[in-house]
Amino acid sequence: MNSYSRFARSAKQNPRRTQGARTGGLYRSRSAGRPARSGGGYREHIDISRFVKQASTSIECPPVPIVNRFEDFDLSPILKKNLVKLGFGTPTPIQDQAMPLIIEGKDVIGLANTGTGKTAAYLLPIIEKILKNNRSEAVIIAPTRELALQIDGDFKNLSRGTRIESAVLVGGMPSRPQMQQLRYRPNVIIGTPGRLKDFQQRNVVNFSGFTTVVLDEVDRMLDMGFINDIKEIIGQLPQKRQSLFFSATMPDRIRVLSAQFLQDPVIVSIKSNQTAENVEQNVIKTNSAYEKLDELKKLLAKPGVDKVLIFSDTKRSVEKLSEELRREGFKTESIHGNKRQSQRQKALDEFKSNKISVLVATDVAARGLDIKDVTHVINFTVPHTYDDYIHRIGRTGRMNCKGTAYTFA
Repeated sequence: MNSYSRFARSAKQNPRRTQGARTGGLYRSRSAGRPARSGGGYREHIDISRFVKQASTSIECPPVPIVNRFEDFDLSPILKKNLVKLGFGTPTPIQDQAMPLIIEGKDVIGLANTGTGKTAAYLLPIIEKILKNNRSEAVIIAPTRELALQIDGDFKNLSRGTRIESAVLVGGMPSRPQMQQLRYRPNVIIGTPGRLKDFQQRNVVNFSGFTTVVLDEVDRMLDMGFINDIKEIIGQLPQKRQSLFFSATMPDRIRVLSAQFLQDPVIVSIKSNQTAENVEQNVIKTNSAYEKLDELKKLLAKPGVDKVLIFSDTKRSVEKLSEELRREGFKTESIHGNKRQSQRQKALDEFKSNKISVLVATDVAARGLDIKDVTHVINFTVPHTYDDYIHRIGRTGRMNCKGTAYTFA
């Protein structure tokens, strides 16, 4: 696409144009290379040309050899029965390589993109451990409410018929019902760092007996500034425990954290820090906020643009963009941190069930959420980091389907 070359020329002639026009504070984008505080970190200098990439003519990738079958794992009959009912066939690579290590009791760092089956890779061994010892307890820490609820849904499906209870402790929702869940003395607690720390400090929950801890999307939690909360929670756990870190990337901060809290961890890597071969990526250059919005509307109206996830960098811009698209007749909803959890979940459910075709979101939707059949990802604002970009466009081009990603610059 020629839009990158146009961007490069116009930026050279007038660097200020790369910041985008400002219209009453709406739809404002910052320079990708400008260090600006957001989400607890600074923006990287991003080479926009990395956002231009044609999808492979063939999306067949060399398969990762699968050594095990689910029946080969040391799992109870009821778990194997549930796997059959849920349609689990051959293990995914992360399940194949990580599950034997977790079942063996080793500390594991699992590096895999979302949509690769990593949730089941740690849930199945945790459930099995509890079946063998009903005094076993596990805490699973996730960066967002949506991901925590999704993990709990997977847990309930996999543990059906075992009578193993779970509780979800997340912020942004009333605490009293969550406290009531704890009355049943669940073996598994799934939550976000802030709420878990709050309940621990109020002596509502005591982590001293939890012998398994899982940090899911740990890189995202560090980006969101949860490092101190995480350290405080892990600090309450017994010294003799199993620690499992799952992440899409392996920045130095994770290495430091793992060196502090993990014992001789085994690293299982089923990914590279590159974008999917089956996602076509392009940049669209516009010269004003009005032109940017107009180009977005034209893009959404094209045939084949059926299920679209749009990212913007602030809650306010997400909400205003969603309202504008809704006025133009697009079936649109939004999710961001200022919305109640019930509103966010309703928007996600409607998007998943195709009741709406456009979902506008902050980066809360970029990690961990399993949304099928997304045809397009649109970065209405340039991501803060290249890792953020990878996670955003990872919502499309899944399960050997082709996808398309556009970045407005």
